Amino acid sequence: MAVAPQDYLEKILNAHVYDVAEETPLERADNLSERLGNSLLIKREDMQPVFSFKIRGAYNKMAQLSPAALKRGVICASAGNHAQGVSMSAVKLGTRAVIVMPISTPQIKIAAVRAHGGEVVLHGDSYSDAYTHAMELAQTERLTFVHPFDDPDVIAGQGTIGMEILRAHPRPIHAVFCAVGGGGLISGVAAYIKRLRPETKIIGVETVDADAMTRSLAAGKRVTLEQVGIFADGTAVKQVGVETFRVCREYIDEMILVDNDAICAAIKDIFEDTRSILEPSGALATAGAKEYLRRNPKLRDKTLVAVASGANMNFDRLRFVVERAEIGERREAVLAVSIPERPGTFRKFINILGKRNITEFNYRYADADVAHIFVGVTVQSRGEISRLTEMLARHELPAIDLTDDEMAKSHIRHMVGGRAPQVDNERLFRFAFPERPGALLGFLSELQGDWNISLFHYRNHGADFGRVLVGMQVPDTDKDKFDEFVQRLGYGLVEETENPAYRLFLGG
Repeated sequence: MAVAPQDYLEKILNAHVYDVAEETPLERADNLSERLGNSLLIKREDMQPVFSFKIRGAYNKMAQLSPAALKRGVICASAGNHAQGVSMSAVKLGTRAVIVMPISTPQIKIAAVRAHGGEVVLHGDSYSDAYTHAMELAQTERLTFVHPFDDPDVIAGQGTIGMEILRAHPRPIHAVFCAVGGGGLISGVAAYIKRLRPETKIIGVETVDADAMTRSLAAGKRVTLEQVGIFADGTAVKQVGVETFRVCREYIDEMILVDNDAICAAIKDIFEDTRSILEPSGALATAGAKEYLRRNPKLRDKTLVAVASGANMNFDRLRFVVERAEIGERREAVLAVSIPERPGTFRKFINILGKRNITEFNYRYADADVAHIFVGVTVQSRGEISRLTEMLARHELPAIDLTDDEMAKSHIRHMVGGRAPQVDNERLFRFAFPERPGALLGFLSELQGDWNISLFHYRNHGADFGRVLVGMQVPDTDKDKFDEFVQRLGYGLVEETENPAYRLFLGG
């Protein structure tokens, strides 16, 4: 199965891909390049007909099958992108395609495979489970197995990306970054580029919870992971290929690991430059390039290439991406702040934050002496978080940095509150005000009256109006006075005191 380096060059130059694949553009990410101090070029494989590079390797493999093999049909195991490539190639070549996919595969990819004519079989929780089942079906139904990465013809098909990169940018390239799952993409790109430009670094990027290639290269042998994270499902592989591992040992200069927050930030970066939304695995290379430059701060005015490997994003994941992108970019700090439970302390706290944009503010009365606030604040760097917590401490407002606390980010931020039996005479209001810098400070400044704030929830979602839920303790004797106060505020509001959701989950 092993192919000599010079033979890979020949196989890539003679690959059958352009019957179905496009030669995708190599575009400069202008905004991101300016921020990074280096020129970052994005290889737009998200613009393929199946929104992924996988069509290249699949078609190259299948186009070289014998007529008899094509008559029987093909089968593959895939998290989705390779499956679409096989399905589309099968239609082009007039053959049957059976696709075995993990149960966790996003619905958008399942629907896309079926739309391209593939017969979908869902089995197992990971690629490895689907692979085992596909191999069994291949034997019983005499189908040709089309491996998603561990096949020289598939590797050569992916290698045409490297060929296009060098053709589009004949000037020096410092490094090329590729997402790594099983290793087919980076093997093909490396085999071509290292033969012609050995000085160009080839850098693989994996997620911290699916790092099979990183561990394998460190151990000098293929390592099998017990489990893998599935946020970046396109690279959720427990074990890399035999041939891909051999090629990567020879050509890869470095491996970089990134977490989900960094991937979310990269998805946002690419969107801001291209208006395209990459899937998590598709943005992995860009996240790796950013991490590489963070580790090498003196690197300036170099050219780097990141392969945008796919854009089959499950729409349901966008909410998570939006929530975590600012944290991944180190532009949002998440803090737990303790302040004295007395009127006016909210305003004091907001004034101390100054012009910093508040992205989130959650509070529920729980203690007569101390209030605990869950707050998100826009920052410029990780170092600013330390300075912010130190400043709050000097004002006797102790703060805990929760920016790297997974439980806080995933769960606690949505659970702050609950019932407060000790709160009497609470009235609940839903406010709306124009979303602009300083708007929350202005709102709080005007809201400060003679009544205690017992509940406060705000989250900036980038809408045209900020939406705030506020609970205030208003004795019956103050009802008329409070109603006059609310009218003077001038904000759009709805009273929710009788709302059954409030009564069931928040009311005293």
